[in-house]
Amino acid sequence: MNLQHHFLIAMPTLEDPLFKRSVVYICEHNADGAMGIIINKPLENLNVEGVLAKLDIELSGDGCQRQLEQPVFTGGPMSEDRGFILHTSSQKYASSIDVSPETMVTTSKDVLEALTTDHHPEHVLVALGYCAWEQQQLENEILENAWLTAPATSDIIFHLPASERWSAAAAKLGINIHMIASEAGHS
Repeated sequence: MNLQHHFLIAMPTLEDPLFKRSVVYICEHNADGAMGIIINKPLENLNVEGVLAKLDIELSGDGCQRQLEQPVFTGGPMSEDRGFILHTSSQKYASSIDVSPETMVTTSKDVLEALTTDHHPEHVLVALGYCAWEQQQLENEILENAWLTAPATSDIIFHLPASERWSAAAAKLGINIHMIASEAGHS
């Protein structure tokens, strides 16, 4: 099972505050483990323009105001001081890695610099930190019913409001996630 370019959708029973009702976009999954970015937990009071200011990246063109106003997301508990950028693949940037034909991931600031020009990617999602699983850890969590999995779409990553992504990802499976009981058995 290779879950690259899939969503992990937290089951309603997952109580960990970071992962509760989260959607994780899996960027890499192989025999050594998995790496992904939470795409529906925006940080309060930090947007892309704020990140650019902290990195001393000046606006040098028209840029894309819509992208600059986007929130920055909590990507996961690992390397929370490091930026990870999901972007559409209209253009190749220095360290961008293909996740799918339409989505790339990078840690390079050249994509952030491009946001201030007319040569920016059409869509971006900026996150601080990432999620990681060791060998077989993710598979075991799925077997323990912590996560649902669904093929990812750029529409959910880049177009839907963050508050709708959890429900929308589950709906790809034909599931109303709000109707799943958190406990099983008889009362």
